[in-house]
Amino acid sequence: MTVYFIGAGPGAADLITVRGARVLAASPVCLYAGSLVPRELLAECPPDARLIDTAQLDIDRITAELVAAHRDGHDVARLHSGDPSVFSAVNEQMRRLDEAGVPYEVVPGVPAFAAAAASLKRELTVPTVGQTVILTRIAQQATAMPEGEDLATLGRSGALIVLHLAARYVDRVVAELLPHYGSACPAAVVAMASRPDEIVLRGTLDSIAEQVRAAGVTRTAVIMVGRTLGAEQFHDSHLYSPARDRHTC
Repeated sequence: MTVYFIGAGPGAADLITVRGARVLAASPVCLYAGSLVPRELLAECPPDARLIDTAQLDIDRITAELVAAHRDGHDVARLHSGDPSVFSAVNEQMRRLDEAGVPYEVVPGVPAFAAAAASLKRELTVPTVGQTVILTRIAQQATAMPEGEDLATLGRSGALIVLHLAARYVDRVVAELLPHYGSACPAAVVAMASRPDEIVLRGTLDSIAEQVRAAGVTRTAVIMVGRTLGAEQFHDSHLYSPARDRHTC
């Protein structure tokens, strides 16, 4: 049988993909991160499904549950918030499943940064303003960042920075990005993106930290800093330009 790593999306239950919902509905075992995955999604599981909250489980116990379900002949839905491709700790689970000879597939989901951009009503790449998005985090009480991936280094690019897992340390984020972006650079924080209790904060590097503190945002948020967040005057893209020759490739 197969373990399916499913991106559950950013929070709203209806933002899971059709494929993800279909796999979830057909899996007799479901492991989910109870602190992040909306409970409403579990209603998609079969009525007699075995539901396992992984919030308090370490990697060895999670792997044991996945391997045991496979040996019992059950497909497993392994629900992760957002999309499994970023900050999901999926790699270490897949590595252990490879060692155990357990097959798996990955079903992509809507990442938190995409939901945050939707809430802000912003395209993160804007012609002639910014065409690069950096997804990153900071090292605090988690795994250390690789050499050369600190904010001071990444900030030299001037690209739009999207930070996960950093709302609690917004003052540090601002301090490290100020020398490269300037105090007037647009910044935003979206917490609980797509959920009923969503919080959207807009400002500049000079003001965003105070807004975050005032709103009491400490987790489940993304921080965005970059010129494209405030872009108003820019050239239309070539994609839909009337001057484009649509008869050539």
